Amino acid sequence: MREEIIVSGRANPLIDPHLHIWHWQIPLYLFLGGLAAGILFFAGLFTIMGKEKVYETAVKKAPLIVPFILIIGLLALLADLKHKAFFWRLYTTIRLESPMSWGAWVLMIVTPLSFIWSAIHLKEIFPKFKWPWKFLDDLESFFVKYKLPIAWVMMISSVILGVYTGILFSAFNARPLWNTSILGPLFLASGLSAGAAVIMLMSKNHKERTIFAKIDIGIIAVEMFLIIHMFMGFLASTQVQIDAAGLFLGGPYTASFWIFVVILGMLLPILLEFLELRKFKIPVVIPAVLVLFGSVMLRFLIAFAGQESRWLY
Repeated sequence: MREEIIVSGRANPLIDPHLHIWHWQIPLYLFLGGLAAGILFFAGLFTIMGKEKVYETAVKKAPLIVPFILIIGLLALLADLKHKAFFWRLYTTIRLESPMSWGAWVLMIVTPLSFIWSAIHLKEIFPKFKWPWKFLDDLESFFVKYKLPIAWVMMISSVILGVYTGILFSAFNARPLWNTSILGPLFLASGLSAGAAVIMLMSKNHKERTIFAKIDIGIIAVEMFLIIHMFMGFLASTQVQIDAAGLFLGGPYTASFWIFVVILGMLLPILLEFLELRKFKIPVVIPAVLVLFGSVMLRFLIAFAGQESRWLY
């Protein structure tokens, strides 16, 4: 039976019933969480810098979609839970050594903040909007008064959320591919890049799109560095981690990773964004969508390939 499961030293995903414990829900949840973190980070950052009017889409418009993104992500996570009725137990204790505990509490902070941040900008974006009850106007005025502290909390918590999406994987020591500290900063950088891409998509201000194109080029360069560093670390480590790296370096995930994530999701957007900065007319939707596609594929491929990597028995 074991010979049927192991193919060329790797587990066969078509036969091994224990591999695909996670299907689409967890990678989708991690992508949406990273995307929300990226958008909220830039909103908080440019508010703190006093550039709300210069980067209006980043600060006011793009964050409007974050509550919906987080709700969809949380529904995906709930769909993956085996004991759905007991999810509330995550909030009855705080375990500092548990990534799930960190994630649950960070989401408890980020989610209401995203609603508050959206609410205090509704009247600026939709001038005809009016709250149905006066106490909501008073509540809005209260939050506007403390907008700067809220921006600080939102920016810091969004960084923690972005890192958490990678730490959730790296905490699984039984999977050598996931057992690396690089995943935290890599997923954070990927989330920031995705957030910048959404802002470019939504912005009608040429200056704002140009700034975020430059920001995205820098973030993607950091992503590339982290990916290279991750593989170098694997190849300089134990045999199981060398085998884990082999999944992307000649193994079954090689073509999908290097084509979908690296070439289409990173290198091509950098090229297109660079050409746009050099005054070539490149539709902003092309590099932005490619970045989002690469960000999604990064999480799906890491999720699925990680379940194939395992310690030798």
